Amino acid sequence: MSEQSSGDGGTGATGSGRKPRSRRRRAGVVAAWATAALVAVGGGGLGYVYLSLNGNLHGIDINAQLNDKHRPQDIGNGSMDILVLGSDSRSGANREYGRDQGGARADTAMVVHVYKDHREASVVSIPRDTLVDRPVCTSPDGERIPAADGVMFNSAYEVGGPACAVDTVEQLSGIRMDHYIEVDFTGFKKLVDELGGVKITTTEPIRDTDSRLNLPAGTHTLDGEQALGLVRTRKSVGDGSDLGRIQLQQAFMKAFLAQVKDAGLLTDPVKLYGVASTATQAVTTDSGLASVPKLTGLVRSLAALDPADVRMVTMPVVYDPQDPNRVLPLEGASQQVWTALRQDRPVPASALTDSAGGKGSAGAVVRSTPVPDSRAGAGTG
Repeated sequence: MSEQSSGDGGTGATGSGRKPRSRRRRAGVVAAWATAALVAVGGGGLGYVYLSLNGNLHGIDINAQLNDKHRPQDIGNGSMDILVLGSDSRSGANREYGRDQGGARADTAMVVHVYKDHREASVVSIPRDTLVDRPVCTSPDGERIPAADGVMFNSAYEVGGPACAVDTVEQLSGIRMDHYIEVDFTGFKKLVDELGGVKITTTEPIRDTDSRLNLPAGTHTLDGEQALGLVRTRKSVGDGSDLGRIQLQQAFMKAFLAQVKDAGLLTDPVKLYGVASTATQAVTTDSGLASVPKLTGLVRSLAALDPADVRMVTMPVVYDPQDPNRVLPLEGASQQVWTALRQDRPVPASALTDSAGGKGSAGAVVRSTPVPDSRAGAGTG
């Protein structure tokens, strides 16, 4: 299976055979998805802490909140679709990032499609500023939320919680979500710190007062606070849009996955437990994943999935001519993307050609820095 995409949301050719890792092919999965993998490793390798890790997990019965008759059909061909959200809640430990306005929104949203052979995956980022038609939703406390046309995508989570976000994505894509994973600001930065930081190289300085990030050009090992600042950076990089921020997020995830892969967790039980404990506290999942055995089962089913075969794109969009701070789905092109995933096919390069999501340069500002492989005695990157 081949596909054309790049970490910056643009397009580029990839072959169907296994090739040495390159910057273009080494697309990363999102932090929360990698978190689930770490949880599973922790649960499987440290049975004596099972109860502790299992007690950290929080699950939401999303299926019970949705009307099954209105949901897309479950294809049942062995493929899997997971909605991963990054929450921008300012409540609790997240208050330092802004005023709590009474509700969180989906600051980051990605649909992870695992192909039926579980050896390749596509990740589609949905810009939070996309104007969509939100379906009728039921809030977590049972309140009926009327449908709304032409509202920002991230408002679905804000008014109706995870179930409304899932419903909105399903109506937008025509794809039934098998699972849901969410991580918030505090959980994200704690996980990065527990890993010992993430090494990146910036090709130009990044100074953003809103995200509190100040990095000169060069190589850095970002701690959790700096990593969070990077994935929240918007106005000071590229064209200052949310699409540029998505490019930064995708570039960072390459580096994050490289760090996870080379962290030596399996040879360091203390570090493994610390990461697993942090991860289980950092994520909220659907009830189908809300236990260590269930997460372990998910990740074991993905054991053959190599990071080099996870490809990231941004849902095709154009800027709203009436509001440059909003984007609209490119109807034909976005449907090509969703149709390809429904049919378990690669995303066609033609669907991405005219998308505003691939036009910016923000993704080129950050690149993954090779992590030294201590097993091979490699030098520093």
